[in-house]
Amino acid sequence: MDPSEHDGNGAPEGLPPPPPVPPNVTPIKAVSEPEVKKVLRVPMARRGLGTRGTKVPILTNHFKVNVSNVDGHFFHYSVALSYEDGRPVDGKGVGRKVLDRVHETYDTELAGKEFAYDGEKSLFTVGPLPRNKLEFTVVLEDVTSSRNNGNASPGGHGSPNESDRKRLRRPYQSKTFKVEISFAAKFLCRPLRMLYVGRNLKTLKKLYGGCLLVRQSFFHNDARNFADVGGGVLGCRGFHSSFRTTQSGLSLNIDVSTTMIIQPGPVADFLISNQNVRDPFSVDWAKAKRTLKNLRVTTSPTNQEYKITGLSEKPCREQTFTLKQKSKDGEGEYQTTEVTVYDYFVNHRNIDLRYSADLPCINVGKPKRPTYFPIELCSLVSLQRYTKALSTFQRASLVEKSRQKPQERMSVLSNALKINNYDAEPMLRSCGVSISSNFTQVEGRVLPPPKLKVGNGEDLFARNGRWNFNNKKFVNACKIERWAVVNFSARCDVRNLVRDLMKVGEMKGISVEAPFDVFEENQQFRRAPPMVRVEKMFEEVQSKLPGPPKFLLCLLPERKNCDIYGPWKRKNLSDFGVVTQCLAPMRVNDQYLTNLLLKINAKLGGLNSVLAGELSPSIPMVSKVPTLILGMDVSHGSPGQSDIPSIAAVVSSRQWPSVSRYRACVRTQSPKVEMIPYTNVCQTEDDGIMRDGVSESQFNQVLNIELNQIIEACKFLDENWSPKFVVIVAQKNHHTKFFQPNSPDNVQPGTVIDNKVCHPRNYDFYLCAHAGMIGTTRPTHYHVLLDEVGFSADDLQELVHSLSYVYQRSTTAISVVAPICYAHLAATQLGQWMKFEDASETSSSHNGTGPGGAPAVPPMPKLQESVRNSMFFC
Repeated sequence: MDPSEHDGNGAPEGLPPPPPVPPNVTPIKAVSEPEVKKVLRVPMARRGLGTRGTKVPILTNHFKVNVSNVDGHFFHYSVALSYEDGRPVDGKGVGRKVLDRVHETYDTELAGKEFAYDGEKSLFTVGPLPRNKLEFTVVLEDVTSSRNNGNASPGGHGSPNESDRKRLRRPYQSKTFKVEISFAAKFLCRPLRMLYVGRNLKTLKKLYGGCLLVRQSFFHNDARNFADVGGGVLGCRGFHSSFRTTQSGLSLNIDVSTTMIIQPGPVADFLISNQNVRDPFSVDWAKAKRTLKNLRVTTSPTNQEYKITGLSEKPCREQTFTLKQKSKDGEGEYQTTEVTVYDYFVNHRNIDLRYSADLPCINVGKPKRPTYFPIELCSLVSLQRYTKALSTFQRASLVEKSRQKPQERMSVLSNALKINNYDAEPMLRSCGVSISSNFTQVEGRVLPPPKLKVGNGEDLFARNGRWNFNNKKFVNACKIERWAVVNFSARCDVRNLVRDLMKVGEMKGISVEAPFDVFEENQQFRRAPPMVRVEKMFEEVQSKLPGPPKFLLCLLPERKNCDIYGPWKRKNLSDFGVVTQCLAPMRVNDQYLTNLLLKINAKLGGLNSVLAGELSPSIPMVSKVPTLILGMDVSHGSPGQSDIPSIAAVVSSRQWPSVSRYRACVRTQSPKVEMIPYTNVCQTEDDGIMRDGVSESQFNQVLNIELNQIIEACKFLDENWSPKFVVIVAQKNHHTKFFQPNSPDNVQPGTVIDNKVCHPRNYDFYLCAHAGMIGTTRPTHYHVLLDEVGFSADDLQELVHSLSYVYQRSTTAISVVAPICYAHLAATQLGQWMKFEDASETSSSHNGTGPGGAPAVPPMPKLQESVRNSMFFC
């Protein structure tokens, strides 16, 4: 139909009216179908505690909170701060100093009340203040703001203005603040209220002394807490503290915490470290401009603090500005002259500049009113967070320098509790709150390791969460045939490597044919872009091989962060459907080659070891009914990269009753979105869903959005199909740790805790499945949100424990169940296929826009059919 035949509402024009209703007919009123109410799911309650395993006493970093006076009331007040002229105070960090001065100056007007202030707009007291509305005026000396308001800098177009010169001549500057405190709410001093108020209580003293607060962790400006991890980045050690409601009441959870900060001190020194150059004259200033933007600096000699807005376009000796003269002309106007920044500081301010003349200046002004300082007069303020992703080398350095053995961590936490002296806090005392100085003791249970099976039907028993394949064969060994080796300029005796691989393979039951050929990279392409190097290598392989290979072994020149890895994987898996294994042959021995073959065997369809309960089906519940186990993970871009798509991966078990084989599905989705949208699933009888990286605030979304989409996908396949679901979330990002009393060792692998420090109502437990060899073991916190199958506590804990032993890439129990680890591997690997640019350097507009004007999410390249069902992510 022609669109012109429609009216404005889209209805066709010119159609005849409906026929009249005959007089002897009574129209039947249409009855709408009743709406089907959707059931709103909530996390399930605990059904009971587990009993299996060897009972052991365990200490945890939860400290008992006792509340004796619960009859008092908290009073919540709103705080409004303004300058003398009425402008609101919006600079961070000033509020605490102002309220501290109010407390000192107006103690009588406040009736001697102690208060807790959150640094922004909320203040709490026990009992009321004398009036519902109080107004005070205070003066702070030597106030430095992190904001540049245009008159606190060597301002007008780069020149110091008159007010600035006056300010520089007096030793202190002062500001007058108006403070308005207004009543907001009143509530009982109940322990649950302490969860909210406590976040403010813990900051009352600590943040006045130059302390960085990151969510519920605080970090002091003490060089002894800093560890250089390279690139101008420091690891800063501090403490996490939070009140938690548990089965045994309220507890204070204290743990060591680490955040990344920018290296404080001279800007030039930071840039030299950040860019790994010899001197400031070798710095890439375009990159430096992006790195420095919005960082705070103090300038010499006044020690004023500013925020960096950019760099000058010209070097210091050439960058000019208009300088006002002290004297006026005959018409009463100040005379002006053009001077360079270098000339101004050297000749007018008599400041010696050693190396800034030929370097850009730091700009702390506004776009139309730049304010320049020579770079050597600028020092970065301490405790400025570094929020970009760490490199592989930085991460390794951080782990090396921040790890603590269990007893060392316990000692540090005990000292932190004494230093913070919570019991001396007036607010807590007035509420009758006291905090135990002893680590809470809980009952742990050590689950026995599951029995494993390897080749020839042999049993394999793990000891301390570890095993090996000495004199053992893989349970299901593949055949390596129709394969070749490609060498991207790695220094290696390839012939010996192939010979040793064939020898070790035979020992493990793998038949390794001789490779068709070894393809060495043409030296003229060694310095070409990664994509070009990969393309040229594939052209070489295709021109010489008689047909498509089944497997390619790829030798890389660097062990970590090799930029060939992503393009090579994409070329093999997405374009040609070839399984590939990369390695950087540094120290190759039989153990190294065995570990390599673990991955190759799994990728080519084999299995290295399996649970005995898979071969003679005896896994609780799972072996009785066809079951699908799903593992999910979402990989996000680095902090600050708001337009980089997130990579969502879901893996599913295959060939029930096996729980060791998996396939993966990977998609891109909107940036920073943790929930995964579902459009299809594979049919089975029961679904077990294990999810990683979801916070407690998102549990209802998992149950009522994500799960509903999965159910709808099941109905799409068969409207009569109603599988039962078990939904479990695994959390690693928490601060609960466990320790063995009077022992330097970590807790034993298989340790499970479901009492005293778990949720008072919901179904959760902690499991340390792995052997912590370095530092202090971090347990995984499992939350059972839904169980329609009806597992007992023991059976479910045993299943989760067993799934930590089916990870085909290693010969150890792992800290999180294998399906989640596989999903993480798949998301990370395919994320490297897509080389997204740093959001601060390029625009995302070339990708078009999505709904609401948001950047469109580019699709993930698809896997070829020949590798889609493989464990390519191993």
